Amino acid sequence: MGKGMDMGGNSSMNSSMMMGTGRTSFFVPHPHFDDEINRNLCQSEIEGGVWMAELPVGAVIEVETRNRLYRVENRGSGQVMIHGHYKFCPRPVLVDLHGSTWGRSMLKTHFIGRGMYIEFHHPEYGIIRTSKVQEIRQVA
Repeated sequence: MGKGMDMGGNSSMNSSMMMGTGRTSFFVPHPHFDDEINRNLCQSEIEGGVWMAELPVGAVIEVETRNRLYRVENRGSGQVMIHGHYKFCPRPVLVDLHGSTWGRSMLKTHFIGRGMYIEFHHPEYGIIRTSKVQEIRQVA
């Protein structure tokens, strides 16, 4: 799937870029969320992902979903250049990254997480949601 570094728990990458590894506390269930939401939040801590705001502008990652391989370049301020879909982004296109979702209305903003769906706003097609993220790798 290309040259890169796994952004999972075994990576030697800067831990502040990865979900959960740069933090000093463990997940604590939120008392006002239902069990399903708390389970999803806990699972995202385990599976990991990338907070795009913590990556430098210009950083590039590959995101492998169940159906596609996307190349995502951080452009800062919640925007990314993305390509990898034959219809929506066959060439790099600047989009507003909303974040990742579990397939419902709750969204982890500016986060790309394993086991989640990436959601972004395309300038021509509106809101796009990918298939589930399988793997994330840093390439530049």
